Amino acid sequence: MTLALHTIKKPQGAAKKRKRVGRGNSSGHGTYSGRGIKGQKSRSGVSNLKRLGMRQVLLRTPKKRGFKSIHPKEDVVNLVDINKNYQAGESVSMSSLKKKGLIKKTSPGVKILANGTLTVSGLVFKGLKMSAAARKAIESAGGKIEE
Repeated sequence: MTLALHTIKKPQGAAKKRKRVGRGNSSGHGTYSGRGIKGQKSRSGVSNLKRLGMRQVLLRTPKKRGFKSIHPKEDVVNLVDINKNYQAGESVSMSSLKKKGLIKKTSPGVKILANGTLTVSGLVFKGLKMSAAARKAIESAGGKIEE
């Protein structure tokens, strides 16, 4: 027999027939539909998870609330971190912050906040968002801000 699309058959035992329940006694699964007589297991609407040992696990799982925002949050870098990782005259940009490990490599953006004081002078900030207080602290320390 030649192999063609219309001659391909499933191997024996690959397609198991579904158990049809409650369709007459001659089927072998009539009357009680394989559930036995009476008792909690024979009733409808009882999930196996509740009945078996999963009840405590179900109760312990926290309920999901709220939603996850589709807008990515930008990473925060404080002036204290910049003080520790940069010397005078260096430029601070997204790429330099990633190299120094101050932000994640997949970070969507950065915002510089004025937590701490900036003692390093002559820093050049390129293309970074910053708070008004951070901007003031950078300019007072002799730094430049390039948009």
